[in-house]
Amino acid sequence: MLVLHDNLGSGNAYKVRLLLSHLGRPFRRIEYDVTKGETRTPEFLALNPDGRIPLLQFSDGRTLAQSNAILFYLAQGTDYLPGDSFAQAKVLQWMFFEQYSHEPFIAVARYWLHFLDQREGLEEKWRRGYQALDVMETHLCAAAFLVGGTYSIADIALYAYTHVAHEAEMDLAPYPGIRRWLDRVAEQPGHALITQEEFS
Repeated sequence: MLVLHDNLGSGNAYKVRLLLSHLGRPFRRIEYDVTKGETRTPEFLALNPDGRIPLLQFSDGRTLAQSNAILFYLAQGTDYLPGDSFAQAKVLQWMFFEQYSHEPFIAVARYWLHFLDQREGLEEKWRRGYQALDVMETHLCAAAFLVGGTYSIADIALYAYTHVAHEAEMDLAPYPGIRRWLDRVAEQPGHALITQEEFS
């Protein structure tokens, strides 16, 4: 069985749980408190020298780190990754955007506020986060999903932290395209909540 080294508060880990739930693939969770350094122990660093979750561990002992790499692997041969090579590249384009232009600002602001009660430096995080939301809104005002009009791992990657942007004290009211998209994602079969601990 797959083992997911996980943290329920992490949007990056949630991406993997969400896709596994869509796919109906059984897995076992191991929870880590990252605020207490539980991913910095010698035991965990032996699995992932980068000391980060999520980490997916296979029954043969192999491990795969980085949330979007895990999504890409799990989505191979499924409806969550287009078969066309250009469409696949567009999926990756949005996933790289998520990690470079979205997650470092919205996710970090959320982490500072939600977990650390830290406010210094938030204005810059908010500014850059809203820039990322502007890009998404421009696209989603005219499209149901991010790539090819169908739900994919690009949507999963960007849903994870966008749907909890309010926890970063960011306002989605000016973004009707994003809000409609969030509703469409939440309606997908096998949808799971970020706080969901048990999976069948």
